[in-house]
Amino acid sequence: MLFTTNKFSFFRFHLSSLLLNRLRLTALIIAGLALCSSVSAANRDDKSRQASPPNILVLIADDWGWPHAGVYGDKAVKTPTFDRLAREGVLFNNAFVATPSCTASRGALLTGQMPHRLGEGANLHSRLLARFKTYPEILEKAGYCVGCTRKGWGPGRLDGTGRKRNPAGPQFKTFEQFLATVPEGKPFCFWFGSIDPHRPYDKSTEANTGIKLADIKVPAFLPDTPNVRQDVRDYYAEVQRFDRESGELLELLRREDKLENTIVVMTGDNGIPFPRAKTNLYDGGTHEPLAICWPKRVQGGRVVDDFVSFTDFAPTFLDAAGLDVPTDMTGRSLLKILLSDKSGMVDTTRDEVFTERERHTLCNEGNRSYPVRAIRTRDFLYIRNLRPQLWPAGNPNVNRVVRPDPYGDIDDGISKREIITRRDDPEIANYYKLACARRPAEELYDLRHDVDQQNNVADKPEYAATKTKLRKRLDRWMRETGDPRAKGETDFWDKCPYHGRIMKKGRK
Repeated sequence: MLFTTNKFSFFRFHLSSLLLNRLRLTALIIAGLALCSSVSAANRDDKSRQASPPNILVLIADDWGWPHAGVYGDKAVKTPTFDRLAREGVLFNNAFVATPSCTASRGALLTGQMPHRLGEGANLHSRLLARFKTYPEILEKAGYCVGCTRKGWGPGRLDGTGRKRNPAGPQFKTFEQFLATVPEGKPFCFWFGSIDPHRPYDKSTEANTGIKLADIKVPAFLPDTPNVRQDVRDYYAEVQRFDRESGELLELLRREDKLENTIVVMTGDNGIPFPRAKTNLYDGGTHEPLAICWPKRVQGGRVVDDFVSFTDFAPTFLDAAGLDVPTDMTGRSLLKILLSDKSGMVDTTRDEVFTERERHTLCNEGNRSYPVRAIRTRDFLYIRNLRPQLWPAGNPNVNRVVRPDPYGDIDDGISKREIITRRDDPEIANYYKLACARRPAEELYDLRHDVDQQNNVADKPEYAATKTKLRKRLDRWMRETGDPRAKGETDFWDKCPYHGRIMKKGRK
């Protein structure tokens, strides 16, 4: 009896334990299923986020330079759209084009590669071969709707490139027309290429600009004369028109409820179209205004000091879209900087930027290029003029019957004519020298004391160590990026066809 009872108690105890374990197992299974469901839901959310990549809108001016925007402290020009993007997004203090020449600058932006890697695409009025893939083409293959309006890549030709359309995307008359073609829920990539503030200036913009001549700060490399002030005001007027039209595009996005998940980039393609600026590797030719806004992901109200190259845009867009960045892109994604909550120097490795140029117009004998390479840091600008025997703005002794404008690498305008025609005037002579005279093989500017980059200290003994260090860094970069000029002299770019035409004045 006792045995039976003990046996039953033993059986009951183990049955209870078994039931309890089963209950526990069931609870664990239920919890596991719930966890799996939760993970699955999270994965679905991730996939949902990946299925809704950001739209991309590039607002790019033609010859707009730094610091000509209200948010940078310019009191004369009014740029409310740019200023608002800077407040709601990220303002960059150190953004530089890859090259201060329209065609090559736009090619570098679109491909994420330095111009010297783009074959004849390093020249103005050239071709960008189809083997150089652009971010709009890559995004389109990934499911984006792409388009552009006005000036996309160029000026140049498509014939013989293997392309059937502009590298920036198919052309649309307006942004509104493009948006009407974008299916609901599908991301888009659009390029708004303004032709402002390129010369010649539209005199109709003078009325009601609100720009006061007295408020204009004439760049130090230009003479402060009434003619030059008027010229700068005309330039400012077209900057304001670009800003206003960009605002209209953003307002359209707001009405369509598409602004929240759109990366908006607002900038220019090279420096201002004035002597010693555009086509030159001084800041007047390479330093650009830049604001990037992405309301859904980017914390606004930040000012960043990291050095940014325009080759960084293409990898940034692909990175934000969740796509792999091609290994041939020399630029680096800015996404970590954009998604940071920091101001100032965010990525300490971004403490330098490289710029370059090849042939702009046909203004030197034999259609020769005027090749230059440079490295810009916070404190110094080091420039290598690889053919110092040539003229940086054009040969003043050239046959004027063949080439009516011997200074072809300077856009025609009031300021240019003021400097050229009065070059023997003691008040103007130095400005002519800065813009047009031959330059030494090496230039070095100490930006701590010479922010306007007018005093070349390359030959001063106290700067010898700095010059050597920067020269070596530039040489290493040229080798690392496959620059043909790292191996020595080449006439490749001299022989590339020039698809533009020589003009006395107007747009080149």
